[in-house]
Amino acid sequence: MNKISIIMGSQSDLDTVKETVAILKDFKTGFEIKVLSAHRTPKELVRYVEAAPKRGVKVFIAAAGMSAALAGVIAAHTTLPVIGIPIEGKALKGLDSLLSTVQMPPGVPVASMAIGSAGAKNAAIFALEILGTTDNKVQVKLAVYKREMTAKIRAIKLKA
Repeated sequence: MNKISIIMGSQSDLDTVKETVAILKDFKTGFEIKVLSAHRTPKELVRYVEAAPKRGVKVFIAAAGMSAALAGVIAAHTTLPVIGIPIEGKALKGLDSLLSTVQMPPGVPVASMAIGSAGAKNAAIFALEILGTTDNKVQVKLAVYKREMTAKIRAIKLKA
């Protein structure tokens, strides 16, 4: 069952979103991935979002650049959690995307991650943490993941 839906505003966003996909594959968590635009395919986007709970979706991850309205439009049409990944663009280096993702009106929350690949990785982890609130197997895998991350940092030896 695909519990996480990843929606990108453009196929070019896949270069960033591949970080999200890699982590979800490592965790063997079901996900679906689709390109739908808040501006160019708004009706299709709304239909897809509204039908998502019937497909078992529990969390949305939305990756978009430029005006980055995608996460907000998704949040406007669901009661499921929405995590936004601002995509780094050429003109403003992703600042425009970050501000569009994080500046949501009251009642339409979006959890906004960092710009780019760090945000893409954290979006996957945050989605897994949300699923982990009701899935003990995911919670255990996350604990192992974080212990391994800590061990890698502790193993770094610098020469003075």
